[in-house]
Amino acid sequence: MTQASRGRTPADGHRGDPPGGGVSPLDTEAAERLLAEGALTVEGRLAQASNATLYCSVERAGVRAACVYKPVAGERPLWDFPDGTLAEREVAAYEVSQAMGWNIVPPTVHRDGPYGVGMVQLWVEPDPGTDTVALSRSDAEPVRRMAVFDAVVNNADRKIGHLLPPGDGRVYGCDHGVCFSVDYKLRTVLWQWRGKPLTAEALEALGRVEASLRSGPLGERLRALLTADEVDATRRRVELMLKHRIHPYPPEDWPAIPWPPL
Repeated sequence: MTQASRGRTPADGHRGDPPGGGVSPLDTEAAERLLAEGALTVEGRLAQASNATLYCSVERAGVRAACVYKPVAGERPLWDFPDGTLAEREVAAYEVSQAMGWNIVPPTVHRDGPYGVGMVQLWVEPDPGTDTVALSRSDAEPVRRMAVFDAVVNNADRKIGHLLPPGDGRVYGCDHGVCFSVDYKLRTVLWQWRGKPLTAEALEALGRVEASLRSGPLGERLRALLTADEVDATRRRVELMLKHRIHPYPPEDWPAIPWPPL
């Protein structure tokens, strides 16, 4: 499930970042409204993505921003995930990110578009001066948060190119279409904390997710995007992490690192 890095130039008619007022990924309410209700214009495509991944502008009430649009019609079948579900998994990952309170995933919505229903996500441009390989091997706290998040959503494809450091100290993550399997399929380049105690901050975030899954809005939102078994498996993963209070170990019967790792 490799996607071209957000830092690479989209092909097929890309005309640069859309002008206008834009919106911050931290202003999630405004970003969600813009993405859900704005007019989508396809500017190009990310040519190295394995599924149809379109670079777009989105505009509403004079506010314009760049975004990624992945129509369900452009998803390639996978042997281990149901057909036509990757866009909803991307939105589910955003919902978990919000419940954790970490804003790891850029604002993401599920909506209709020029090529049918799909997911639309705010574009985050990575800082070209950041060495993402070195970042992925570091002990930086934003990267450690990403490792915890990936364990919650059971991310089967955390590549280095899926880390988006905009240069303000934050690290966002993209490409969450192969998450939430009921089987343990965690495959990531971020294993440096395996077996180490979770931080107090991580335990607090996991507690928020567990509570919201059990009796809050997250459970309801995920049930609209995933199967009941996948939601239950997510809850069990969170409960296990809270019980053992450590970062998980790699699976014994599943490749630990995606290939290629970039």
